[in-house]
Amino acid sequence: MQDMISHHAQAVEMTALLRTRTARADMRLLAGRIEASQEDEIAFMRRWLEARGHAAPDAHAHHEHGGMLMPGMLTAEEMTRLASAAGPDFDRLFLEGMIKHHAGALDMVATLFGAPGAGQETEIFAFASEVDADQRIEIGRMQSMLSER
Repeated sequence: MQDMISHHAQAVEMTALLRTRTARADMRLLAGRIEASQEDEIAFMRRWLEARGHAAPDAHAHHEHGGMLMPGMLTAEEMTRLASAAGPDFDRLFLEGMIKHHAGALDMVATLFGAPGAGQETEIFAFASEVDADQRIEIGRMQSMLSER
């Protein structure tokens, strides 16, 4: 949960860039949905951690997991390239980066469900299942948007 907060925060950072770098209404709509869902999920994870007496990290405190980037996280260089782009180049980089990012979230859910005894709590099972379903739907949508370019 602590790692996923930082993971989601990067997706929110990416959507914030989109406001000034695209002319596409469909990109803005997609970013709005991603931002809303990621912020709601961050709030859920914070509440879940705090209710159990665990620290809820600052969303930007770390993007690394054990000295390595978490699955799907964009590197500093990729984020810089995204922030430097505009128009169709930005759109392509955003979609490719967010697909990578969402695939990383799917990996994190698979790791959770693959760990013995993990994901047994009803609230966590439902949360992780929703993350999995939402990310898969958004990946499909973004892949279609890439092919429409």
